[in-house]
Amino acid sequence: MCRIAVYPGTFDPITNGHLDLMKRCLRLFDKVIIAVAHNPRKKPLFPLEERVGFIIEAADGWENITVEPFNNLLIEFVRDHKAQVIVKGLRAVSDFEYELQLSSMNRKLDNNIETVFMMPSDEHSFLSSRMIKEIASLGGDIGEMVPETVVRGLKRMFHL
Repeated sequence: MCRIAVYPGTFDPITNGHLDLMKRCLRLFDKVIIAVAHNPRKKPLFPLEERVGFIIEAADGWENITVEPFNNLLIEFVRDHKAQVIVKGLRAVSDFEYELQLSSMNRKLDNNIETVFMMPSDEHSFLSSRMIKEIASLGGDIGEMVPETVVRGLKRMFHL
C-alpha cells in the first residue's frame, strides 16, 4: 500500500522549518502532498500562486513530493487525493492546543484519516512565517531562515 501524507498550511511564506518537516516526511511516507491553503481569513502577504511557486522552487528535484493549492475543507482534499495521513508541525505547547482541536474535528469528519504531529529540528523550532515577515519588513537578515526565492519575494514586497 502506498502511504500518502498531506502536509497542509498557508505557507505565507515557507520557511526552512517547513522544508525540514517536508524532508523528514519523505522518510516516513511514499508520497507527500504539500497542500497550500487559500485561506483569505489569514490575510496572506503573498498570493496563493506565489506561495505555491516558492515551495515548488525550494523543493525542486525532491522526489515523491507534490505541491497543490486548495480552498475546500482539508478532510475533503485528503480524501480526494486518497491520502491516509495529515501531517502537522508543532513548535510549542500553544501550537498543540489548536492543532489537537483541529485533529479531533478531522477525526470526527473521517475517522479513517490520521493526524501525525512532528516537531521541527532544534535549529528551526523558533521559526514562524509571521516572525519572518516582521523581520523582513524591518530590513532584518532572514537569509538563513527561508529559501532564497522567499528572500527575493519579501524584498520585493517590502521594497528593500
